[in-house]
Amino acid sequence: MDLATSACAPAHPVLGVVGRSGSGKTTLLEYVVHEMAARGLRVNLIKHSHHDLALEPPQKDSARLRMAGAAEVLVASPYRFAIVHELRGAPEPTLSQQLARMGPADLTLVEGFKTDPIAKLEVFRPEVGQAPLYLHDVTVVAVASDAPSPHDLRAGVAWLDLNDRASVLNWLLQRLEKPLVK
Repeated sequence: MDLATSACAPAHPVLGVVGRSGSGKTTLLEYVVHEMAARGLRVNLIKHSHHDLALEPPQKDSARLRMAGAAEVLVASPYRFAIVHELRGAPEPTLSQQLARMGPADLTLVEGFKTDPIAKLEVFRPEVGQAPLYLHDVTVVAVASDAPSPHDLRAGVAWLDLNDRASVLNWLLQRLEKPLVK
């Protein structure tokens, strides 16, 4: 599965980053995003949360207007803008719908959305005490781990040294150099 091949079919490469809680996904993502941005690449990120989002203090005008019933509030400043969209009982948007809202990028990284059919990099640490996801998820194309590669690793799955973050970054940069599959 190539980074650009998925049911979501975005106009740019997408890679899911999955793993159990406490495995180091955010730490690895922070490094990868920083290094890619330093190389002049534009990286978008979609982070899925199972928790409610509190993006503004409740007493601020934008929050008050959202709570008054606005369906969507865009807060803009000279430094950034954010759109807060209230679902108000509507279904959570799919990953495809979320990707469609994103601007152009050299790569969009997705943390979460474990069951979506996109290429994934799993961050796996045995000391977390849970089974790896790659054993049952054919969309996992690489595993970054602090454990040695298992002898029965599925063909086509790259095994990367999580403690050598530069090697994980190099793997990702090499994947981006491949021509996009339409």
